[in-house]
Amino acid sequence: MKFLFDQNISHKILKFIPNQFSASSTIKKEGLLNATDREIWEFAKQNGYIIVTNDSDFNDLNLLFGFPPKIIWIRTGNLATQDLADLLIANAEEIIKFNEDEDYGCFEIVRMK
Repeated sequence: MKFLFDQNISHKILKFIPNQFSASSTIKKEGLLNATDREIWEFAKQNGYIIVTNDSDFNDLNLLFGFPPKIIWIRTGNLATQDLADLLIANAEEIIKFNEDEDYGCFEIVRMK
């Protein structure tokens, strides 16, 4: 499974994710910093990525165009990079199930304060 981390997530996250996500990349690494959300969406679709983001824009595209790509929408507020990686690791089993399920295109991780 491979994630494409949106620009609102530090590219340093790649150092903190486990081997099961080792094929992941970032918008920065892929040279997409100035790309539109739709261009990023198409890139993820063509390259088999799940987009990981903190904002609703990709979920909106998911609603308009369907999936793939699938979306992981992090709705926790600001987190340190290590904490975000830990959150993904803690939800890894559910994320794997989500990835295999053909009925759902967005997986939301919400943390209430």
